Amino acid sequence: MNPRQLAAKALNKVTSEGAYSNLVLSALLKENELSNDDKALATAIFYGTLDRLVTVDFYLKKLIKTPLKKLKPYTLAVLRTATYQIKYMSKIPDSAAVNEAVKLIKASKEGFNASFVNAVLRNLLRSELPLPSGNSLYDISVGCSCPQWIVSILIRDYGTDFTRGFLENALLSPPIFIRVNTQKISADGLLKLFAEKAVSAEKISDTALLIKPNGSLEETDEYKNGLFFVQDLSCQKAIELLGVTDTSSVLDLCAAPGGKSFNAAIRAENGRVVACDLYEQRAGLIEKGAERLGLKNLTAKAGDAAVYDETLGLFDRIICDVPCSGLGVIRRKPDIKYKPQGSFEELTKIQRDILFCADKYLSVGGKLLYSTCTLNRQENRENVDAFLKVHQNYTLLAEETFSPDKDNTDGFYAAVLQKG
Repeated sequence: MNPRQLAAKALNKVTSEGAYSNLVLSALLKENELSNDDKALATAIFYGTLDRLVTVDFYLKKLIKTPLKKLKPYTLAVLRTATYQIKYMSKIPDSAAVNEAVKLIKASKEGFNASFVNAVLRNLLRSELPLPSGNSLYDISVGCSCPQWIVSILIRDYGTDFTRGFLENALLSPPIFIRVNTQKISADGLLKLFAEKAVSAEKISDTALLIKPNGSLEETDEYKNGLFFVQDLSCQKAIELLGVTDTSSVLDLCAAPGGKSFNAAIRAENGRVVACDLYEQRAGLIEKGAERLGLKNLTAKAGDAAVYDETLGLFDRIICDVPCSGLGVIRRKPDIKYKPQGSFEELTKIQRDILFCADKYLSVGGKLLYSTCTLNRQENRENVDAFLKVHQNYTLLAEETFSPDKDNTDGFYAAVLQKG
């Protein structure tokens, strides 16, 4: 399987079957032996097309009279990936994008569509199809490649200028931040190790580095020796807001994949951290991560965050990073944009159940971090307000909304509440 074929097949699975992009691509790359360059090309085409899907479909709808949903699925996937290459991958000759797309269709069960694909893509090359540049829902949706219902939520909560800036930035490559394991090494010490291996890194704080890896981070000695873990700067700042001390007792109710628990455990070197997750397997992965980092003060267990477990006892810090719509991380997980609108409807109840349950674990004077990786205020401030209305012994100490265009972070919400 060549890289363009792999990209089209992966896209088809995501758009037709609702599969998760990272799992689909990972599985196909493992099944097919490709060179590193071909893997990179397949990945770029796949994620690029997925990221720009609304805009790609805008172009195709201008050229095809038949509704796109009535096209054969693989034919549509090939057209989409070829359109992305033509419009956004300047290093690929237009003729190569067209010819390779036609070859893919000819070699498939939908070979009867080869002439159709050729005609559509040739017309795309000849046509001038300017993108809309206004501020209507449709204009922003097409220009920023995001479904109108998500655009509507963001405009409702933050206004048009913020929405356009956020969505335009979400089309860029996200930065990679790492959290230094300061129990083992300083940020300056890790910078020196990276410099010796020609790994580009920049110190952001005494605990955070911005890094541009020249290969897999997990294959580096520094990673294997537990000197760092990957964590977006927004999450790191959220844990800073919580004010974990050297002797804190911390409960992380929705811990997987474990980053916030690891960060807290590094800070609470003479304290303890209990990391909970709904699934036993994910709790096991957190334990393995803690072992790699040498965090002996962290234990992981399975448990439902919305159901009180009296055996856990009381803690002076609670991390309540609830399941959410994920709208703040669409630049890392573009398939989130294409989930059905109704798929988020039950989240608010789940989030409030977890937040209200968290109160039972927090000692008087303790602090609770409520956080999400979404920018939907229904899942953020409205949940906090609902909690404070019932729990009037709490005070809102701090609140931050992070966004990629403003903070160079993921879209993220964090609120710290103190129990009186």
